[in-house]
Amino acid sequence: MTLGALTLVGVFALAILIDIPIAFGLILAVLSYLLMFGAAPMMVSAQQFVAGMESFTLLAIPLFVMAAQLMNHAGLTQRLVRLCMALVGDIRGGLAVVAVLACMMFGALSGSGVADVIAIGSMLLPAMQRSGYHRGFSSALVGTASSIGTVIPPSIVMIVYGTTSNTSVGKLFMGGVIPGLLFTLALVGVAIYVSRRNGWSGGTRPEPGERKRAFIAALPALLVPVLIIGGIRFGVFTPTEAAASAIVYALIVGTLVYRSLSLRDIVDSVIATAETSGAILVIIGAAGMFAWGLTYEQVPQAIATLIGEITDSRYGVLLLLTIVLLVLGSFMESIAIIIIVTPIVMPLLVQYGIDPVHFGVLLTVNLAIGANTPPLGVDLMAACRIAGISVMESLRYLGLMLGAMIAVLLLITFVPDIVLFLPNLME
Repeated sequence: MTLGALTLVGVFALAILIDIPIAFGLILAVLSYLLMFGAAPMMVSAQQFVAGMESFTLLAIPLFVMAAQLMNHAGLTQRLVRLCMALVGDIRGGLAVVAVLACMMFGALSGSGVADVIAIGSMLLPAMQRSGYHRGFSSALVGTASSIGTVIPPSIVMIVYGTTSNTSVGKLFMGGVIPGLLFTLALVGVAIYVSRRNGWSGGTRPEPGERKRAFIAALPALLVPVLIIGGIRFGVFTPTEAAASAIVYALIVGTLVYRSLSLRDIVDSVIATAETSGAILVIIGAAGMFAWGLTYEQVPQAIATLIGEITDSRYGVLLLLTIVLLVLGSFMESIAIIIIVTPIVMPLLVQYGIDPVHFGVLLTVNLAIGANTPPLGVDLMAACRIAGISVMESLRYLGLMLGAMIAVLLLITFVPDIVLFLPNLME
């Protein structure tokens, strides 16, 4: 690796160690590199920052965030939780199962793990505590289950990867459906096993007719994934247009069907969308600068050569990349990882015949696991903060959940048809 590349990585690593926000650490690393080596005029940094965000597909991010905000304010989240409670809330460990299912369903609306934690955790974590569930278990479960929202459509992480790698976002969305369901089944299994082992009960048995009423009330929310996935699958609209359609749908449902969405709610949704999207896009721009620096220093070629010397197996390459991504995901924000790593690994995908859709889903799953792995573990930290406990209190139960998620990761790594079955139907 060249001295310039070492400078880029070294300055960024130092910035992380002294707790500088990731976006500013990336910018500082690039500016330091340009000042020290004069590889290009300083104006290039501004150009690369803007170029990293200059994509029509990225417009889907604020649109999906806005749609999720409107749906939450309209009460779709509460209706999804009510449906899950009516279906399985009364079995032993039922509240834990409800947490997983509710996170999966809301993830199909939000596309964000942290949004899942806040929306579902705020409602279910206090209820689970009142029912006797250990707060560490509840926090670990909500944190890991919320990461399902990173895998299933409309995943914001997949939108960023698709834009960076020039891969079809529609195919990535379809590729994430089965792994997301496998994640859900794995975590439901863990939830039932641990709950029954500890004697944690469910809720009360639903009244006659409650399941039907809950289903009817939640039906508009359940139709959102059908609208998004079905529209993309049958070529009715692009992912960006699907996001815009989701906003229109949320406004109609919130104002005309539920009549729970006020003008103040809409204004609050716009403000929250601007804050969330602004933070995401700053990271995207900064990571784009950093990725340009690494490419200029020919780091992708150096890494490709190094991996080629270690293994000549496609699955060996995937396992090496998995280890690297799991480590990076424990320390860095997902979007920054995608934009930095993707240009580096794309030559490897071509060299070893790895489908970019398959790798994109594997990357997303890796980052979902990393979002619950200390020391960063943003989803886990958010859940623990809502529960009012330290991350250390959740570690006792976290290992079993991460083990289930890694088992799913290995399964879809070695059986790529699980990921590619639905995307191939789009061809």
